[in-house]
Amino acid sequence: MSFRCSLALLLALTGPVLAQTPPPAEEPPPLDHATLRRALGAKPTGDEATKLADKVRRWFGAEAFKNGTARSEGQEIAWAVEAPGAKEVSAQPLDGFPRQKLEPIGATGVWAAVSTLSDGTAARYSYNVDGRRLGVFNVEAYTPHPDSLPQPGVPRGKVLQQKKFQSKVFAGTTRDWWIYVPAQYKPSKPAAVMVFQDGGNHYVKPVPTVFDNLIHKGDMPVTVGVFINPGVFADGKRNRSFEYDTLSGDYARFVIDEILPEVEKTAKLRKDPESRAIAGLSSGAICAFTVAWERPDQFRKVLSWIGTYTNIAAGPTLREGGHNYQALIRRTPRKPIRIFLQDGEQDLQEEAGSWWLANQTMEGSLRWAGWDFRAQWGHGFHSPRHGLAILPDSLRWLWRDHKAMK
Repeated sequence: MSFRCSLALLLALTGPVLAQTPPPAEEPPPLDHATLRRALGAKPTGDEATKLADKVRRWFGAEAFKNGTARSEGQEIAWAVEAPGAKEVSAQPLDGFPRQKLEPIGATGVWAAVSTLSDGTAARYSYNVDGRRLGVFNVEAYTPHPDSLPQPGVPRGKVLQQKKFQSKVFAGTTRDWWIYVPAQYKPSKPAAVMVFQDGGNHYVKPVPTVFDNLIHKGDMPVTVGVFINPGVFADGKRNRSFEYDTLSGDYARFVIDEILPEVEKTAKLRKDPESRAIAGLSSGAICAFTVAWERPDQFRKVLSWIGTYTNIAAGPTLREGGHNYQALIRRTPRKPIRIFLQDGEQDLQEEAGSWWLANQTMEGSLRWAGWDFRAQWGHGFHSPRHGLAILPDSLRWLWRDHKAMK
């Protein structure tokens, strides 16, 4: 399977579709990190051990037990693996980080532990079961930002899931999408807007809380959030790479001419480009940049996580991918775009290039050409975790002069 296909599958979304109603509440997870830590500390046996092991299995999932993984929440890491009859089990780092010892949950064959890693840790681990290695997986740990958590006294906006959208620009596709309307929005005063690609999978859950807090503090304007998934054809084929990786004005037309008029049926939007931002990760990041690049008269703020500024050709015309931007930025008169770049030094290495080096090259071109930008690098992988950890401060930087917007 190609990288493009595998990434598309990774970012694929499922879920029910409702019209103009809040998304349905999810079933609460059987465990969380604090509960598992306490339960392990009690050293359960018998029926109590069986119940805890069943909860761990459901929380991690069958595939995780087969291939090996861990669950991260902030700096807390939960480790678990099925190893019946084992005498010693540990999570073994592949690159110099601390070894994590697991404890058996009674006689169930499930081993587990919860530990706290240093802020910013990004490491590869595998399980060591009596000297036999099981799986290789990535672990990242970040301190939760206070503005990413619900705060007392802060008004909460509403997330409205829309009916499936049928695009004319990308003919034959439909997609899921959501609108966030802040509590402070008033129909008499149009709001700013921020559009998120791969919106349902990575953004629609964490972003509204951050918006609530920052809008309440006055650190960003009253802003409507728009969360859009890639298009899907009737046969189930996904159109993500063609929409996101192609360097053209098509996706900008889709957002400006198709999506935003639909948003205005729910909330009125400002028309000035300084009050419009667009965001995405991986191919969604280059998509966001391309929208602003093609239409700076409409969008002038870009949030880019683990951007695919590499040599991915998309679609039947084989228009070349984002590796061309490093030269275009230097050769084109500077555009009035503000961009926040995030990436980690363990990002992807594929035939299309190195995501880490491509993002650094973007930084060099932006600096050389005198753009308004900020780059924040970490140690992480091709993952949204670092971007989520710094999201409140990233948005503060993007909207830092919003009070001067006329």
